[in-house]
Amino acid sequence: MKYGSHLLTDIYTFDSNISISYVRFITVLAEANLMILTKNEILERINSQPPLVKDFIDLNKQLQPAGIDLTLRRVYRIENIGRLGFTNKERSIPQWVEIEFDKNDWLFLPSGYYIVQYNEVIHLPLDLLGIGKPRSSLLRMGATIFSAVWDPGYVGRGVGLLVVFNSSGIFLKKNCRILQLCFFKLSQKIHEGYSGEYYGEGIT
Repeated sequence: MKYGSHLLTDIYTFDSNISISYVRFITVLAEANLMILTKNEILERINSQPPLVKDFIDLNKQLQPAGIDLTLRRVYRIENIGRLGFTNKERSIPQWVEIEFDKNDWLFLPSGYYIVQYNEVIHLPLDLLGIGKPRSSLLRMGATIFSAVWDPGYVGRGVGLLVVFNSSGIFLKKNCRILQLCFFKLSQKIHEGYSGEYYGEGIT
């Protein structure tokens, strides 16, 4: 059985449809010959050139058994309308307005949706794919982060969509760990990586 484009469909479905079990998710990855990098493998990649991850706050605390925690750099409020067509020429991203942390580096976020930017710069080689999931502590506070697939070849400070469901709101401190990024090794190295508009975002 071949697993190509429908593999990513299963991953997206897993993110939005709780009827897809975790076991099914892992089974699909295994059948597609995608393996999750371990802590030691991630560390090896970080110590290589170019580093897989840089600009982290505390690597010892951020490295996990099968991923790395990304930390909070900036938070934005979405101001106006967005537009998305089939081609990027028809795409219009809404304006983001940065929300400032207080003098003690805390930020109160009422119930709603926000763009968050991470501190870490990610440099994905052509044999790795990234999947981000919210930290369980964030979920336990009544909030989550939605994250797209991090394509092979992507370089930049990524962003995610933070949704606060808690009607009382939440407090976040600058540099708090909010998302765990896991790295999946492809069955074979691709020849052409991501080169879209978001390549290099948050760096320059």
